[in-house]
Amino acid sequence: MSILITNIGELTTNDDSLANSRVKDAAVILDGDRVGWVGSAADAPAADELVDAAGRAVLPGWVDSHTHMVFAGDRTAEFEARMAGESYAAGGINVTVSATRAATDDELRVNLQRLVDEARRGGTTTMETKTGYGLTVADEVRSARVAAGIVDEVTFLGAHVVPSGSDRDEYLSLVTGEMLDAVAPFVSAVDVFCETGAFDAVETARILETAASKGLATHVHGNQLGHGPGVQLAVAHNSLSVDHLGFLDDKDVEALAESWRNGGRGTVATVLPACDLSTRMPLAPAKQLLDAGAVVAIASNCNPGTSYTSSMNFCVATAVLQMGLTIEQAVRAATLGGAIALGRDTERAGKPRVGVIAPGARADLQMLGAPSITHLAYRPGMPLTAAVWAAGRRAV
Repeated sequence: MSILITNIGELTTNDDSLANSRVKDAAVILDGDRVGWVGSAADAPAADELVDAAGRAVLPGWVDSHTHMVFAGDRTAEFEARMAGESYAAGGINVTVSATRAATDDELRVNLQRLVDEARRGGTTTMETKTGYGLTVADEVRSARVAAGIVDEVTFLGAHVVPSGSDRDEYLSLVTGEMLDAVAPFVSAVDVFCETGAFDAVETARILETAASKGLATHVHGNQLGHGPGVQLAVAHNSLSVDHLGFLDDKDVEALAESWRNGGRGTVATVLPACDLSTRMPLAPAKQLLDAGAVVAIASNCNPGTSYTSSMNFCVATAVLQMGLTIEQAVRAATLGGAIALGRDTERAGKPRVGVIAPGARADLQMLGAPSITHLAYRPGMPLTAAVWAAGRRAV
């Protein structure tokens, strides 16, 4: 069944083949689960169903490339203590590990679906989530299996922290051996928390090398709590992305920019503004990264400890109001940037590309209750998502 969405006041396509990615008086045809046609409303062909956008803005669905949504329990007390002045450290993860291990598969599934539904209502149509709150072979496998049935991309994060009471060397061997082999059928990538209190440079390199040897893509949590080797390791190992990035020096910025020069496919700099605010850490230098030539993504980092939100609208508004991005840069980072960070900006293994509104892409888009994407920052905190189509189906 084909759907014609016409009378679009402003269409943001992210399609670099067009002279202007913000098109006025536009129309889009959704043909099954793909975008079939994009152009002027005056030239639109007929379709089975007609949707009148009434001058409202349409843009790609958000691509949230970094979340931790398979969990149980609550860390309200930790958040309250942090707001009272306590500093964030990675050790709070173990609180969620204990609750997640105690939960049933159904409890994990119901909570994950609740979070995905919330995100969908806010315009998110592509979601990644990580394991990492199980930290045993059995619990990591069930987290990956639960996630694989609900979200688009699953990432193995057994290298989140060393669980309480475990021998460090033995756990590292488990993560790079039996545990990785067990979760591999359910995941497309491996992540590692390269940070004080988590995994050091040598350990991170070992995990990245092992993942690559098994044909899995990699990501790195890096430079969140202080300056460290995360960025340089991610670039050296051709990771899809390095995420957080609150503490960068000029060499880190240059390395991320250089990775994209000369037509190469580099490492995406993923910034997590909601997390920066929640942990009271410096905001990642997104504008400096873009100005240097790096590719930037914006993600929610939805998790129970440091960023308990899936609102990409909030993250985009923060990127504009506090990180210095233009609205076009922020929207692109939260859509196409996230797609690139997941390796989903091109068709891969039968999966259509996302993050763009262009013929052949997955039919993921959102309509705002406003005439322009500028309203996402102009009216921060307002529920602007009026309609959502995911893979061609009306979801909101």
